[in-house]
Amino acid sequence: MKKITTPNDPAHHIAVFQETTIRRVWHNEEWWFSVVDVVGVLTDSADPRQYIKKMRSRDPALDANWGTTCTPLALQAPDGKQRETNCANTEGLFRIIQSIPSPKAEPFKRWLAQVGYERVKEIENPELASARARELYQAKGYPQAWIEKRLRSISVRGELTDEWKARGVVEGKEYSILTAEIARATFGVTPVEHSQLKGLDEVKTGNNLRDHMTDLELIFTMLGEASTTEIARRTDAQGFVENRQSAKEGGTIAGNARKALEAKTGKKVVSKTNYLTAPTTPDLPADTSPAPAAKPKTRIRKKPSKSEES
Repeated sequence: MKKITTPNDPAHHIAVFQETTIRRVWHNEEWWFSVVDVVGVLTDSADPRQYIKKMRSRDPALDANWGTTCTPLALQAPDGKQRETNCANTEGLFRIIQSIPSPKAEPFKRWLAQVGYERVKEIENPELASARARELYQAKGYPQAWIEKRLRSISVRGELTDEWKARGVVEGKEYSILTAEIARATFGVTPVEHSQLKGLDEVKTGNNLRDHMTDLELIFTMLGEASTTEIARRTDAQGFVENRQSAKEGGTIAGNARKALEAKTGKKVVSKTNYLTAPTTPDLPADTSPAPAAKPKTRIRKKPSKSEES
């Protein structure tokens, strides 16, 4: 049976408005969006958090109800760690937008309504979620072969997190720790270290490490997570401690396969390259690169002397 992606899959935790990313999380059967991200988009402020403080002081009614308008929820920070961030649902964001004089307010309201509508349609027809993700990656310039691997990796990840949930692992911090265990055993680095290697800690929020992986990095990520899922089932791992052992063992299987490939090819799998910036054709070895063709020498004709002309 084909695995259907769910709102809890990492690929759905980022929404895009006018080419700017906004973090979101599925909570109480609806999307909740990062308030600081939304304010940053609408105001272009260099310090959205300071803008929020001033906005609340200008709007006493909003400030008085801030605790009900916003809810602290775990979102991924630029360094890859999960941190509690004030989030608001669609209704709450509409209230916040009223306090922001921005020409982007109306386009954002329409976008917000569309995001909600898309989610309703995806509940009715889950295949739409995959189709929309495929269209988004195509728009960003990813080739079809990579997109299929990425969507498959989302499915593999969803199967693993479903297994963790059923086995008593607590979503959030425990998921992050287990994910780091798999990655460390697979690649020799944690997701945070992997992101830093690719320079993702130096760019804006919303850069998902897996969206910057090469084909091989995605393949070994899938192998580590699929192996962890299978081991957890076979051993009937229960709770965080037992599933942590499964994560280490599953990651080790992928790590051993990676090392075997590296030994054969002489090339490291973990790469500094972001997928979209990778060369489309392999570089030629220095000793076989064709040399540029030499330009023919121009022969300068000497002006004949008078005696020669005669």
